[in-house]
Amino acid sequence: MNASDMTSPSATAARNNADWCASVSRSHGISGTFGERAWWSPRRTPPYYPDAVTLRPDALPDDFLPSVDTGAPGCSVKDSFATLDLAPDGFTTIVDARWIHRPADRPVPEWPGLPAERVLTGDRLAEWQTAWAGGEDTPDVFRPVLLDDPTVLVLAFRDGDDLAGGVVLNETAGVVGVSNLFAVEGAAVADVWSSAVTAAADYHPGLALVGYEQGDDLTPALGIGFDALGPLRIWLRTS
Repeated sequence: MNASDMTSPSATAARNNADWCASVSRSHGISGTFGERAWWSPRRTPPYYPDAVTLRPDALPDDFLPSVDTGAPGCSVKDSFATLDLAPDGFTTIVDARWIHRPADRPVPEWPGLPAERVLTGDRLAEWQTAWAGGEDTPDVFRPVLLDDPTVLVLAFRDGDDLAGGVVLNETAGVVGVSNLFAVEGAAVADVWSSAVTAAADYHPGLALVGYEQGDDLTPALGIGFDALGPLRIWLRTS
């Protein structure tokens, strides 16, 4: 592996995403570890968040599997470069996606669509999380302490008084991660993406945007100026 593999946009996106996973875990009182080729948590992470994230294409299962909880169902691994085979270790692929990247010099939309409002209180975060989850069986993922993390911005997009969508921005690794973007029923996903890009430029001027999407969710990201990068894969151990 050459040096460019470690500093590629995909590698930068993977590091930024691992930082975000670490932030969410810390908000639950769970401390993770950054190694040379992977980040991992010895305890089960919050719902939808992996127990390990690879940081380099040459990462191997031995870099993290001995340090995560594989003794109970639910262990998950974000294989950031889709280079691992974790099937022999009892894992099944549940997500195949692509990293995305929007260069800092790409123009932002002239009409963002929806104004951005920073989420600053526990009540507003609870409203945001319920909308993000679709209003049913809201999981315990985003806790108020997360709002104190200086690398994290939770944004709500409103149409008048109504919540129309939201996104999380996290600034690490010299880029801004765009994650957990959602549009409520009846709101246009394209408007939320447009608003997210505009808000990122307002809060973090001069920085590129990164994230990942899969399937039909990739289309609106490409439509607002993101480029699709390399693949990633999420593995889950169900037994």
